Amino acid sequence: MTEEVKSAQANETEDLNEILRVRREKLSELQKAGMDPFELTKFSVTHHATDVTERFEAMEGQTVSLAGRMMSKRDMGKASFLDLLDKTGRIQLYVKLDEVGEDEYARFRKFDIGDIVGASGSVFKTRRGEISIHVERITLLSKSLKPLPEKYHGLKDPDLRYRQRYVDLIVNPEVRRTFEVRSAVIKNIRDFLDSRGFMEVETPVLNTIPGGAAARPFVTHHNTLDIDMYLRIATELHLKRLIVGGLERVYEIGRIFRNEGMSVKHNPEFTTIELYQAFADYNDIMDLTEAIITNAAQNVLGTTKLVYQNEEIDLSPGWARMTMTDAVKTYSGVDFGALATDAEAQEAVRAAGVSFEGNPSRGDLLNLMFEETVEEKLLQPTFITDYPVEVSPLAKRRKDDPRLTERFELFITRREIANAFSELNDPIDQKERFQRQVQMRAQGDEEASMMDDDFVNALEYGMPPTGGMGMGIDRLCMLFTDSASIRDVLLFPTMKPAD
Repeated sequence: MTEEVKSAQANETEDLNEILRVRREKLSELQKAGMDPFELTKFSVTHHATDVTERFEAMEGQTVSLAGRMMSKRDMGKASFLDLLDKTGRIQLYVKLDEVGEDEYARFRKFDIGDIVGASGSVFKTRRGEISIHVERITLLSKSLKPLPEKYHGLKDPDLRYRQRYVDLIVNPEVRRTFEVRSAVIKNIRDFLDSRGFMEVETPVLNTIPGGAAARPFVTHHNTLDIDMYLRIATELHLKRLIVGGLERVYEIGRIFRNEGMSVKHNPEFTTIELYQAFADYNDIMDLTEAIITNAAQNVLGTTKLVYQNEEIDLSPGWARMTMTDAVKTYSGVDFGALATDAEAQEAVRAAGVSFEGNPSRGDLLNLMFEETVEEKLLQPTFITDYPVEVSPLAKRRKDDPRLTERFELFITRREIANAFSELNDPIDQKERFQRQVQMRAQGDEEASMMDDDFVNALEYGMPPTGGMGMGIDRLCMLFTDSASIRDVLLFPTMKPAD
């Protein structure tokens, strides 16, 4: 670091310390004068910024009360302009000494950028044509003891933005829009499913067995029971118990926890929706999944055609559907339909230049070839169907080829968005698959499932033919908001503690 840089940083630190000192002095003066802003408990808000700006003709001359954060101030002596930011946007306030009185105007001139203020006054338009509020009374509702990021540079450092999302939301309007879209997407999905007779439910976050997915769980300990417990890695097995109980159509939107790597696509805790529909198969769930997403896009964004990271995505109904076998054949040239044995599959995969270890089965190799040669090609929405049974321990086998299952995954922008099955409801087959997972776990696979005897017990009471689906809400919101990282759609992403 050069001496010039060190000197500049030292000056910045000194300037900041002076700002902090001055702001605390202002607070102290207010408190001594009996006007502590932190003692105020409420302010009557009658309107928000966009209520006024979007309905100016009807509201001109009306008296309104607004509250929000002061984002700028232009002092012109006996009059001042300021920009007020509330949850809907910005509006200009005009404060004049003659209107508010000498004492109140003197106090107002000591307000700082970032302070929370309440103002009452009449709606008007300035000579320059800007819709504004002619303030009759202005009150300091909360003191900002730290300055907001510098006006033109703002808060740009991604790490700091994620750690201080509260500041990010104040100074970066597009961030607020991202989370408004996220909220609207979730609400739209709820409304859509409710209208189709689905019931929203809640299932345990703490489990004695981590089931329903291939993932490493977070482990905790329950002191009273003196047992280890696991944060859920999926909601699947509890939701299917409810299908056994006769609820027929259920869904849950909630947090999932997986003790795995972090990247632009992965956060240790994330949000999914899982739904289950009795008397339906994976074809019905494909139709439902497509309808959920296209409906959300149309209602939230106003279009089914959007741009993600400079690539055009068309969510219009009628999405492509390909079996995994056909997709691998199309993109790699390897035809697993013509490979009958594990040895034949291993030879074909080696010849295609894809490496593997050990003695994998034909089904494992089909899945490997898909991951290595197909996923990166799936830009537009595409359903990949009929996964091998080895990687689908909870899906029903195909009647015409028991090596495969009635399962699909939805890919958009080369990422998995949803995963679904015709659910396995044969308790004997399910127990055998759990036993295979237990063997894999004993051999060192920490993502393999444990035996869930209670779930097998539930199936023994009889579960109707059922279609189920799990979808990543975060990845869907990334698509809808053109966000490159999952952290951009999480209000408080997981972060390594700051030094």
